[in-house]
Amino acid sequence: MDNLIDDDIELKKIRDKKIKELINQMNKSEENVKVYSTKTCPYCVMAKQYLSQRGVKYQDIDVGTDRKAAMEMVAKSGQMGVPVIEINGSVILGFDKDAIDNAIGKN
Repeated sequence: MDNLIDDDIELKKIRDKKIKELINQMNKSEENVKVYSTKTCPYCVMAKQYLSQRGVKYQDIDVGTDRKAAMEMVAKSGQMGVPVIEINGSVILGFDKDAIDNAIGKN
């Protein structure tokens, strides 16, 4: 009986460790998602809603009020239009569901 209890405790420890690892992986990927947008851009709103629906946390960067961020966006994307979405270093121009899904690994 004691062996079963010990095995159960060990399995719980392994499960808890795996859950923590998965949460850490999710948090790392979430930190690497940026949406360059403006307040008046409907496609920006749709892109952010889509990311939220997919369970992806992101950093919303308003290039309409942050000139430095706007310059950073243009340097990364080569364009001034929004939205520009950066996921783990990959730059997506516009609201492209397939490209977003591929970049976050949720097809």
